[in-house]
Amino acid sequence: MTGPVAQDLSGRVALVTGASRNIGRAIALALARAGCAVIVAARTDRAALDEVVRTIEAEGGRALPVLGDVTDEAAVSSIVEAGVAAFGGLDILVNNAAIRTEATFEEMTLAQWRAVMALALDAPFLCAKAALPHLARSPAGAIINIGGLTAYIGAPRRAAVVAAKAGLDGLTKALAHDLAPQGITVNLVSPGLIETVRADGHQPHHHAKAANLVGRRGTPEEVAAMVRFLAGPDARYVTGQTMHVNGGAFLP
Repeated sequence: MTGPVAQDLSGRVALVTGASRNIGRAIALALARAGCAVIVAARTDRAALDEVVRTIEAEGGRALPVLGDVTDEAAVSSIVEAGVAAFGGLDILVNNAAIRTEATFEEMTLAQWRAVMALALDAPFLCAKAALPHLARSPAGAIINIGGLTAYIGAPRRAAVVAAKAGLDGLTKALAHDLAPQGITVNLVSPGLIETVRADGHQPHHHAKAANLVGRRGTPEEVAAMVRFLAGPDARYVTGQTMHVNGGAFLP
């Protein structure tokens, strides 16, 4: 992919969490194809991260795989420091890492609740804090959080996920206010039903009854396209917004 439109992020550096597969992988590839050097981060799956890096490098891009727990403050600092050391700065942060625990409210434990909150809310907080000094030095700093449709329409067996993603929407709006004076845009992309590969092969309970206007599920690449737009020069007047990529399943 070449040309001024395709390479409009040349010279930028992006950090993508949860980048080993599915939406995170698609985001990392899209940003790399737009010209970014990409720090691809995940908690455990080094083999999958290495595959993402090989794909980016085979297409002429630059990428760095980094393992770390983004709910741990020291680990987050190490991830950011490794990326900055490798590429000289940081311009774009994509908070994608998440878990989607399913359990009835009666069955849900406090440990399950806290694990979801940690990855969906603590991790974006920690990543934004660690990235902030570098984003503030960028001429076009951007934070893009990845939310979810159920934050707006609800879902059974997902109390923690629904609550956490709704909280991430609020965090996005708050950070848009706080970081605007430093020239940093903060937005949220909310995917609907997306064709993804799940490690256990399980399909979420609410998917069976879900429908949208276009009559199909979306692709990770369609979500990544929105992230790429929000990270780019044409979105510098867009901040504090939730961008729904759901085929018309929710019309705010």
